Amino acid sequence: KVNMMAELPSNVFLADEFLEYFDGFSIGSNDLTQLTLGLDRDSGLVAQYFDERNPAVMKGLEILIKAAKAKGKYVGICGQGPSDHPDLAKWLMEQGIDSVSLNPDSVIPTYMFLGTK
Repeated sequence: KVNMMAELPSNVFLADEFLEYFDGFSIGSNDLTQLTLGLDRDSGLVAQYFDERNPAVMKGLEILIKAAKAKGKYVGICGQGPSDHPDLAKWLMEQGIDSVSLNPDSVIPTYMFLGTK
């Protein structure tokens, strides 16, 4: 299986076309968020605006997940978002994502959060 890293807004816009060539997506939420919002997450001037829960980012995530699911293909996510925001992890699960990567220190709290909702 060959999955494509989906980290660019162009990957969102052309999701169906990319899925013609790949077996699924691994969404890179850090880069997708940074490039969708047009800001540098490492800049002290704008880093506070970096949030994977921004409606534009979530719309992109939704498009990628729906495109993969519609074609019966894999879609997972890696990046800081689900570790920092359990509500985002829950939303991703509700959208039908196949896998979510978490930082080691957030696995148990996120798992517990998801199990109680």
